[in-house]
Amino acid sequence: MVMRKAREVKPREVLVIGGSRYFGKRLIARLLAAGDRVTVLNRGSSAPPPGAVHLVADRDDEKSLTAALGSRTFDAVVDQVCYTPRQASIARRVFAGRTRRYVLTSTVEVYEYEDSIAPVRETDVDPAAVPVDLGLPWDDPEFLDTHYGEGKRQAEAVFTAGPGFPFTAVRVAHVLGGDDDFTGRVEHYASRIRAGTPIAVPVVNHPATYIHVEEIADFLFWAVGQDFTGPVNAASHGLLTTEELCAEIAAHHPDGRTVLRPVEVGEVSPFSFARAYGMDNSRATRLGFRFTHARQWLPKAVAETLGKDGG
Repeated sequence: MVMRKAREVKPREVLVIGGSRYFGKRLIARLLAAGDRVTVLNRGSSAPPPGAVHLVADRDDEKSLTAALGSRTFDAVVDQVCYTPRQASIARRVFAGRTRRYVLTSTVEVYEYEDSIAPVRETDVDPAAVPVDLGLPWDDPEFLDTHYGEGKRQAEAVFTAGPGFPFTAVRVAHVLGGDDDFTGRVEHYASRIRAGTPIAVPVVNHPATYIHVEEIADFLFWAVGQDFTGPVNAASHGLLTTEELCAEIAAHHPDGRTVLRPVEVGEVSPFSFARAYGMDNSRATRLGFRFTHARQWLPKAVAETLGKDGG
């Protein structure tokens, strides 16, 4: 209670870059509800919720970003939309000396080259050891889409390089839940189960770590107020298999049929994995965050995304 009163006397100044949808908008709602002074920066495509200050700038344009920020400084910056080392290089230059803490929303896909039966730890991908290539075609949407994990790895490396930048990378597990899930991944399965058409999966299909959309918003809100640095894995306890996910979806479609078709080569369904790289969340747990278990919230997450009528 004493800490809460102190927060109310002097609210934190928090900048969120992006954050217009999914768990980003939930994070902003939590910050505002806590009494923080929230600034949202984007290209102007969407207005922030009432109570937040809106800055319009192209984060890829250093002059535009610097001009929009003016003389503002922040207790924390949460960067929801940094995908490349070029964007990270600009952000590091612009925000050096402007913030006491920089939180990058990173991804489990930084571990895409791992194949570990044991859950991967943060040290398995050390951003300080990741080579950075600013000359790659990061502005090409197709290249960026197929190099998502690499872009995040190199962005982490840029923020990590050199002293004096208080940075953490939140490596987010696969996110499920919410009626605003824009990815279409759950519907991919639902449509095939409804029709009884095959669902392509790897011959050896590994389970993965996940996190609920509300839990990752809670985690990012918590991370804003901490002082640890370096990468941290954010994943609910436990692994989920493709079969478990399909079973929950199939419960909404009793007339459907789940047909998993193992394939040696070719594209497989989302949430099916030829590599084992479930994340170890023990660092975040030691730091004080309390995760739920994925199996506890999975039925709720699927129901939210499919809707009350099952999609």
